[in-house]
Amino acid sequence: MRTAWSVSCGRIPYGEAWTLQKALLTARQAGVVPDTVLLLEHPPVITLGRSARASNVLAGADALAARGIDLFQIERGGDVTYHGPGQLVGYPIVDLRALDEDVVRYVRALEAALIDALAHWQISAERLRGFPGVWVGGAKAAAIGVAVRRKVTMHGFALNVAPDLAAFDLINPCGLGRPVTSMARLLGRRVALDDAEPVVAGTLAAALGLRLEPRGLAEIRTILNRVIGPGAGPAALRPGA
Repeated sequence: MRTAWSVSCGRIPYGEAWTLQKALLTARQAGVVPDTVLLLEHPPVITLGRSARASNVLAGADALAARGIDLFQIERGGDVTYHGPGQLVGYPIVDLRALDEDVVRYVRALEAALIDALAHWQISAERLRGFPGVWVGGAKAAAIGVAVRRKVTMHGFALNVAPDLAAFDLINPCGLGRPVTSMARLLGRRVALDDAEPVVAGTLAAALGLRLEPRGLAEIRTILNRVIGPGAGPAALRPGA
């Protein structure tokens, strides 16, 4: 098993996490840090992937701004996705050569990790052929969208633990016109992110063949500032922020 860092980031803005991902990507490509998994949640945000259609955002810019929802066009695959409180987001920054540079195999490993994690709560989840992600009864419980740059992955998955599902009415999730669900809805009770995170970390480590070593966010920022320089993004890499 390969040693990887696991970083529990708490709730951080999307732009800050995106900058942090890109700094880790650069450092991993240079071989100066090991594989790293960021686990976190975001304030409300909508992201558009490479194949996104603007029409899949169902609310106008003014309406989104009034609700404090940011909008980002990003380099991951897929269409439109919502992130918000109560959703566990994972960004594995891993060298894909460990999986024979097979992106499909990597996505299947992420799906397997989330299916195994949901099984911990006796939730029977599955894949749907042709539709990346994890599904329960025809509703999406977790979204997956990745990017690969010079053999290193970024972006990842979002598991709906206990988010406000009404927020998904602002988009056509992933451009599929299919319903969205959550662990809280399926179980009929609220689930804390603090309870879900270690379970997902464990199943993700098993699926990717990683041995996770916890690291603090401030420590990661300090290391990145040292190995690639503060120009990588001072807002994201500020020690102790």
